[in-house]
Amino acid sequence: MTSTTSNDILSADIEGIVSLFDVTPTDTPTPDDERVAKLAAPKFGTVFTDHMARISWRREDGWIHRRIEKYGPLQLDPATAVLHYAQEVFEGMKAYQHADGTVWTFRPEQNAARMARSAHRLALPALPVDDFVAACAALVRTDRAWVPATPDSSLYLRPFMFASEPFLGVRPADEVEFLVIASPAGAYFSGGVKPVSIWVDAEYHRAGPGGTGSAKCGGNYAASLLPQQEAAAKGFDQVCFLDGGTNTTLEELGGMNVFLVMDDGSVHTPELTGSILEGVTRSSILRLAQDRGRDVVERRIPLTELIEDLRSGRVAEVFACGTAAVITPVGRLAGETFDATIGTGEPGELTMAIREELTAIQYGRTPDRHGWLRRLA
Repeated sequence: MTSTTSNDILSADIEGIVSLFDVTPTDTPTPDDERVAKLAAPKFGTVFTDHMARISWRREDGWIHRRIEKYGPLQLDPATAVLHYAQEVFEGMKAYQHADGTVWTFRPEQNAARMARSAHRLALPALPVDDFVAACAALVRTDRAWVPATPDSSLYLRPFMFASEPFLGVRPADEVEFLVIASPAGAYFSGGVKPVSIWVDAEYHRAGPGGTGSAKCGGNYAASLLPQQEAAAKGFDQVCFLDGGTNTTLEELGGMNVFLVMDDGSVHTPELTGSILEGVTRSSILRLAQDRGRDVVERRIPLTELIEDLRSGRVAEVFACGTAAVITPVGRLAGETFDATIGTGEPGELTMAIREELTAIQYGRTPDRHGWLRRLA
């Protein structure tokens, strides 16, 4: 089944921008048999399609030179601003092949709007929403053969923007590049959905008040790597951070938002305080939970309260969410003063129900009643 609503197709304005992209086909296309082999067992983030979308920005000209070009190394001057001052932002999305062979993406306007907010925080120019979506569509149409068709697979899209001007000096760059690259990805849980273990870190912080926590920029992820490494050394799959202001309330994982399902059926998640990334999957889950009649609460969640509720059993389920995994059940939550198994340690009922509903919408197996899907090819 593929949903058909008035919002499913790209607007005439976006289609007009797609037509502005100059397409220069690669002179070294991946041989068909090699591409088929790669798509049979796609390795996320290590295999990429033949092309990339690109738009340049100059302060005096604005956004210029929309093109599709050969995927390949970027030539950067050693003084390129991003290498010294980390002025860059990025997004993460997926393109899904439906049963009828069409290719769709999920709420791309939300990713585009978030990139614009991230860009503003990093003193980068805001790419118009229509240009963002058009760049993704132009790339997917060029590399349509790279969209995998195996169950639960997708073509991961990585739009990103960086300061490309070569100079040393602490100021916003006058030259910026926006690109979209794509990587075929298999099912996140290849052997079936399994709960993960999370270490709640009370030493390190992902971001602080007034910082870049609500922006999707590389520095936030770099800050999470050492805590993640130390959590892994303790035997945990992921790390969850506390707020940088008081070190007392739950925030998010290194790359995912977190949810609690209480024993009364209500769904709780840390409120957006300026240091938490506003996840597209997060907002979709909030809507789907409300559709089910669940009370949805966005609030500050003190760690002391969480520990007490874990011990009493008031917290019935815990899960994390993000583009890559969609929804990841949490079976164990621990920190320096506690170690708790969530429920039976197995994926929770609501966790799996919402995960199934959300992925069914994305892959066109159930009607898209909220008009979230956009057809790309």
